[in-house]
Amino acid sequence: MHIETLKVFCDLVDLESFSLAAERNFITQSAVSQQIRTLEDKFKRRLLERVRGRRDVKLTSAGEVFYRESKLVLEAFDQLQESLRGVVGKIGGTVKVATVYSVGLHELPQKVREFMTKFPAAKIDLEYSRTTRVVRDVMNGTVELGVLAFPEPKRGLTITPMSDNRLVLIAPLDHKLAGKTKVKVTDLNGQDFVHFERDVPTRKAMDKIFKANGVEVKKVAEFDNIETIKRAVEVGFGLAIVPEPAVVEAKKAGSLAVIQLAEKYWVRSVGVIHRSDKTLSLAAKKFLQLLEQPRAVKD
Repeated sequence: MHIETLKVFCDLVDLESFSLAAERNFITQSAVSQQIRTLEDKFKRRLLERVRGRRDVKLTSAGEVFYRESKLVLEAFDQLQESLRGVVGKIGGTVKVATVYSVGLHELPQKVREFMTKFPAAKIDLEYSRTTRVVRDVMNGTVELGVLAFPEPKRGLTITPMSDNRLVLIAPLDHKLAGKTKVKVTDLNGQDFVHFERDVPTRKAMDKIFKANGVEVKKVAEFDNIETIKRAVEVGFGLAIVPEPAVVEAKKAGSLAVIQLAEKYWVRSVGVIHRSDKTLSLAAKKFLQLLEQPRAVKD
């Protein structure tokens, strides 16, 4: 039995998907199924419940024990590799990072490139997900670091702040507010808006600000992807409020009007989370140090 087989099993349980487990391990779905059957044959126990016509991932009682102990084996193996690298002072291995789209697409690429330049023997495995999934993946050990907006304190998690983002208003080029350099929150009353979905932390923060100021906007559409929101505004659906780093290129290209919000509270906090009870790998510590550094200001 190989350590990789234990990893495939744990990834299947964590991701709750044969296809995602296969993708993560660069194998086929049939190979995932075969490795699970191999484990069951070796230990003479059913590890997963089978329901005809369905591919749900549900553990048997034996599977729960096997999953728990396999996690410990994988953690011990990772620590072994880390200790050996530490003997020669080499920064290597793979740092698994989960992040939300708006941060991952517009703020992390520069940091990843800088990290890879400094530590060519190390690798960043970056996954994009929703906030709730990022937190869950960090808590269950699927990833080492999570990078998200408005990180909330949670027992068992350590939060390391990154640079905050200003939130800005974006508008179609022909909108009546497009020519303004700055607007107040009260100027937005009654306007058509393209929103993040309700469970996205940035949307929750916006709703609180609108409510506190007695502002009501007209919801035209809701999306969970910032690129879709930008495109919807560009073609005239309405206005939107987004983190400024996400629209730097659109502003340069002249495809969107980017307008500053007058009030100081239009700020989005960004942070890195990791489990408090786990020692980060040397590579993860170095990447975390890079993420803590202020972003370079571009002209």
